[in-house]
Amino acid sequence: MNVKIDTKEKFHVITLNEPVLAANMTEELKQILTNCAQSSVKNIVLNLDKVDQVEPEIATVLFNAQQKAYEENHSFVICGLRPTVEELLEKEEMLDLMNITPTESEAWDIVQMEEIERELFEDGSE
Repeated sequence: MNVKIDTKEKFHVITLNEPVLAANMTEELKQILTNCAQSSVKNIVLNLDKVDQVEPEIATVLFNAQQKAYEENHSFVICGLRPTVEELLEKEEMLDLMNITPTESEAWDIVQMEEIERELFEDGSE
């Protein structure tokens, strides 16, 4: 799998440089997401702007990774969805349950806002 990972101060930007994300890529994708989530920088922005097609198994991996991130109080934002990928997520009834933005810049903003919210919540609960 052709992947670029760019680590920022508060998040990783994972760009998948594959036109098709097939079911046989699920384990590799899970490992990439797990490795990033287990590092000192836990938030993830997943850029799919080069992906034209996603098989349902990959959609499930993305959905589960996002749910797990939020359960563990981390951000997971997907950006750059092409219409074909968006249609699949809609068909699989996942689109409305996922944190998706049109651009990578907007995804960065969401991660940073969620970080601020978590910091404020932690300060308020003491």
